[in-house]
Amino acid sequence: MSRLDPTAFIRMNLPVRPVPGIPEIELHKASPTSGVMRLARQDEDGFGAPYWAHYWAGGLALARYVLDNPIAVADRCVLDLGAGSGLVGIAAAKAGAREVVAAEVDRYAVTALKLNMALNGVSISVVHGDLTDGDPPPETDVILVGDLFYAADLSQRITAFLDRCLDRGIHALIGDPWRAHLPTSRLAELARYVVTEGGSHGLGPSGVFAFVRRPSEGEQTSLRR
Repeated sequence: MSRLDPTAFIRMNLPVRPVPGIPEIELHKASPTSGVMRLARQDEDGFGAPYWAHYWAGGLALARYVLDNPIAVADRCVLDLGAGSGLVGIAAAKAGAREVVAAEVDRYAVTALKLNMALNGVSISVVHGDLTDGDPPPETDVILVGDLFYAADLSQRITAFLDRCLDRGIHALIGDPWRAHLPTSRLAELARYVVTEGGSHGLGPSGVFAFVRRPSEGEQTSLRR
């Protein structure tokens, strides 16, 4: 059985639709009849979970926040970490970021990201790989992180990476619906949204946060008093 071409498959089976709550952006996204698992069955190298084919609450909230508050990214270099199909990075480009880099480990997501970038008429540099192990961290001004705190080990790795970035003056904005592994003690809430998938199925509230420094030992002692 011949392998499917991911680009052709996405174009043919994942319809282009406006993003729920973000009509400024259109994406290829899976529908109930898209048959994404057909792509999986043809993959000789391992498919993984097709997170990139669906909407997620944190990304929806973060993209909406960036478009509503362009000052957060305008004229800055922006890294969209774990970019998926590119929603947040596309929002940053549309909000006036000077440069956007989208990093993603899933090669199918990279394919979808490139298609969505062209669909929305924006320029994004795509990196296929994990940047969280890098030290020093990448040269950027702002890091956007949507929906990456869904597992304990990943949360620890992302938090350590963002700490290294913060030490170098790189700010981070996070979108997440208060998952169990979200490091809430390190976050300052900026906004919250009620996001919906497909315009009808409610996903409930999702927050947008700034990643902040860990309190110093003196500050922790003062708080305990």
